[in-house]
Amino acid sequence: MSNTTTTAIDPAAWIRRQSRWSALEVAFWLAALLPFYFFPTYLMLASQIAVAALFAISVDLILGYAGIVTLGHAMFFGIGAYTAGLLSAKAGWGEPISGLLIAGAMAGAVGFVVSFLIVRVQHLALIMVTLGLGLLTYELANAMSWLTGGTDGLRGIDIWPIFGLFRFDLWGYTAYSYTLAVLFLGFLAARRIVNSSFGLALRGIRENVRRMPAIGSPYRRHLQAIYTISAAIAGLAGGLLTQTTNTVALESLSFQRSADVVVMLILGGTGRLYGAVLGALVFLLVRDRLSGVNPQYWYFWIGLMLMVVVLFMPKGILGGLTRLAGRTKG
Repeated sequence: MSNTTTTAIDPAAWIRRQSRWSALEVAFWLAALLPFYFFPTYLMLASQIAVAALFAISVDLILGYAGIVTLGHAMFFGIGAYTAGLLSAKAGWGEPISGLLIAGAMAGAVGFVVSFLIVRVQHLALIMVTLGLGLLTYELANAMSWLTGGTDGLRGIDIWPIFGLFRFDLWGYTAYSYTLAVLFLGFLAARRIVNSSFGLALRGIRENVRRMPAIGSPYRRHLQAIYTISAAIAGLAGGLLTQTTNTVALESLSFQRSADVVVMLILGGTGRLYGAVLGALVFLLVRDRLSGVNPQYWYFWIGLMLMVVVLFMPKGILGGLTRLAGRTKG
């Protein structure tokens, strides 16, 4: 008779290990300060990357960790953007911190309502529902031009200085400081979520949603919770875009924005928060360079890059780098 032993994994110990910060992580966030000193003329682009990274993190929480496929998450991004803009343009309230929190709360509230529908569909139906909701929101904003400005965009936005001291300047120093700080806080919140028992439950739902009720997991509540959180973070990203650019356009609600953030996740790697940040960085840097070279056909090169990543690095750039590092150590 064989003496076969199995090693049980202690979830609490696993969570503690995952929660520890590595030197590489610390170096990554310190490197985010480099644009202030080495690339000061690109600070506005850097702030847009930070906004896109926060939006990508929000989608990764539901796509990469919970397995909720969405093609309409720009709905929440746009709700946050318009909320922050309307507070200033229509209500005369331009205080950035409270405006941003209200934008996130509004998007989260809509996300909570939508989550009751999301948890009842799967696979292709889920994709169609999220896509349909996104398109409906876009057309609603277009039809309500008296409120949103329609295709002309929302005008008259005036964001006050942060804490009454730091005015948004033309060079982007305040904008990048602000967006980077919010991105870091959003990342900390997302990191805490995924490295918790709740995060483990989300992974279980992603791997096999049918087995979760058998172990007593209220999987629908978990999905509703993470969808609401994701919507709120997307709203924060949209509010950031409005506050740093003083404009809101229908494009913030467009299908193109929803599709772009999925491309960012595929490039960086889903189910990895740093993959979302890396994907946003690569996508926007490549777009900035290629659109300057060829404004009409730059999406051709984005498509080509996406195909290369999918074929040769199916787990994204971050997954490919991790595998390469493992081979180097081996």
